[in-house]
Amino acid sequence: MNPKFLVSTLATAVALSFSATAIAKDTSNKEQRFEQITVIGSQQAINDIPGSATFISEEELQKFQFTDISRVLASVPGVYVQEEDGYGLRPNIGMRGTGTGRNDKISVMEDGVLVAPAPYSAPSAYYFPTMGRMESIEVLKGAASVKYGPRTTGGVLNLLSRSLPTEPNSSKGMVDAALGSDGYYKGHAYFGKEKNNTAGLIEVFTYGADGFKELPVGNDNTGFEKTDLLLKFGHTFGQNDAHNLELKIKYSDETSDETYMGLTDEDYQESPYRRYAASQNDEMNTRHNAYQLNYAYRFGDGYEFLATAYLNDFHRNWYKASKVSESYLEQYSEFEANPTSEGIEGIGVKANNRDYQAKGIQSELHIPAGDHYVTVGVRYHEDEMDRFQWEDKYTLNQDLSLTLTEQGVPGSDSNRVDSAEASTLFIQDEWTIDALVVSAGLRYEDITITREEWSKSDPTRSNGLTKDVSNDTEILVPSLGATYTLNENVTLLAGIQKGYAPAAPGNADQEEEESVNIEFGSRFNMDGFSGEVIAFYSDYDNMHGNCTAAVGCSDDNIGDQYNYGEVEVAGFEFSAARTFATDTAMFPVKLTYTYTDSEFKNDFDSEIWGAVEKGDAMPYVPENQVALSLGAEFSAFVVNSQIRYVSDAHANLTEAGLNAIDSRVVWDLAAKYLIDENQKVYLSVDNLFDKTYVANRSNGGIQPGKPRTVQMGYTYSF
Repeated sequence: MNPKFLVSTLATAVALSFSATAIAKDTSNKEQRFEQITVIGSQQAINDIPGSATFISEEELQKFQFTDISRVLASVPGVYVQEEDGYGLRPNIGMRGTGTGRNDKISVMEDGVLVAPAPYSAPSAYYFPTMGRMESIEVLKGAASVKYGPRTTGGVLNLLSRSLPTEPNSSKGMVDAALGSDGYYKGHAYFGKEKNNTAGLIEVFTYGADGFKELPVGNDNTGFEKTDLLLKFGHTFGQNDAHNLELKIKYSDETSDETYMGLTDEDYQESPYRRYAASQNDEMNTRHNAYQLNYAYRFGDGYEFLATAYLNDFHRNWYKASKVSESYLEQYSEFEANPTSEGIEGIGVKANNRDYQAKGIQSELHIPAGDHYVTVGVRYHEDEMDRFQWEDKYTLNQDLSLTLTEQGVPGSDSNRVDSAEASTLFIQDEWTIDALVVSAGLRYEDITITREEWSKSDPTRSNGLTKDVSNDTEILVPSLGATYTLNENVTLLAGIQKGYAPAAPGNADQEEEESVNIEFGSRFNMDGFSGEVIAFYSDYDNMHGNCTAAVGCSDDNIGDQYNYGEVEVAGFEFSAARTFATDTAMFPVKLTYTYTDSEFKNDFDSEIWGAVEKGDAMPYVPENQVALSLGAEFSAFVVNSQIRYVSDAHANLTEAGLNAIDSRVVWDLAAKYLIDENQKVYLSVDNLFDKTYVANRSNGGIQPGKPRTVQMGYTYSF
């Protein structure tokens, strides 16, 4: 038996032995028949959290019918999203100045389980769950987020899938269909039923579009097609229904005609949604299978034991033009303007073929002990990324078609496996002293990350390893937070935690990322207004930068990790909401604002960002972000708008990159008409005023944001 697995299992048994009693601390103060694994649990639970917390309910998600997580998170303070494809398939999310590359500095979970394809060994992998099928979303930053790891600096994003019906002998369901601009379509349906303490649910979500970019040859799409299938089964049993089992099975696949290849500045100004002919064969295909088994046992007088086993298998092959630097883009642009009979030879189109697997078991024990509420958790986790890539060669012809001239050999571009084993133990104590609640936590991680590499001329991997390196890390991550209820209207909060991220096997110096993170502020609820004001500060001893093709790294260095040294990030978050009401209507209003000041504290040269000088701000971290939501709700008609302002930022630290991402204001609008209590029709308009803007430059050239798009739909629910 694996010794780390044995240690983890024994730790679980020890934690369980602490208990003697039952019904766990439930944030909604109601006994749950089927376990929904949450970080926050409900809007009402936020006041107990010693850190910034946001709960986005199903009702809030339905206001705009968003399927793009970038738009959903735009109203969450302290969160930055760098768009990439325009539809939210592969967002780049950061929190409190962590950077936005591929979500590699935050913990992304679905139903309480790490959802990245290989969260320890390859955190920068392209994958994000389908936003449109989620029931609610939780965002947690600060001292309380240290529980979830392994990266504890930024925060946690937990996506909650459709829950099982909980009322005895009840059923629920919905059918939703929509059509829109650029060939957009959406079909969404689910049905769930509970009978005799057993519940089941099936959900299908499929959507796609032809895309808003245009190729100069043929009628090739630049869009995507994606389908998810979700099955859940739950059963409660035992005296007082103390035991609960839930099985979740998920399958998804995607085909997207997307590219890294952007545009030169000149071509963007002339035609922002153009794509070069050299990218016409670019296509990503993915397949994801996920299995999760949850067990909950409530016993005694307020105790609860939770355990989850999970397995995620993810395959992707992004077949795309591999040469997308500025010089290549200029060459493609000039050729399309003046095609020659010789064409452009030797265009490499790489099969970025990779298989991922993540699996593990995790458990928590909740122990009420007078004024203390103790949580003990353990997790054993394994993951790996198998890179088996090759590159084909094409000629771009005078008629702008591509002709295959050389077939690549599988494994001849990349032939390696990165893997990780991690054992985690966590303990947290919430101590209530009248109006003061002190939360102290300690996280222990024992991590081994390994890279095994074979010769690129050895596709069968039979000639032995050419590289075998590993990093072994043991780390203690403490946190301390507190809330103080000043009165029924104001709660004060403060926290300090250690930020941490393990070194990847491609980190030559094997240095972990460490930081000290501090926050303080208050939550308020008075005169109809509710919200929070929180100041934050992060002091990095050593910030990591992950080298990917998306940020322009050379092929030989992709997968490596750089150490950037000292960085300071400071800022504050503000949110306030109120619903104004008359006899005939309600008018909800919400305002959020984030200010961020980031600064490198040393000079260094970066393949990702160029020459960095002390005092430079971090790329892709805007100083100011504002989101204003306005709504009007009548008896049968509802309209909502969201206005987002993002100040300018730079993409890299070369002279050309400074302030290369201009500020922008983008408006979204949604309206719905309630036919009856079960039926509605809706209209949504993303980017209402058709703002043209640069979304990012981290790939080759400029990638534009999505132009104005319109969707109309019908929903029947019961």
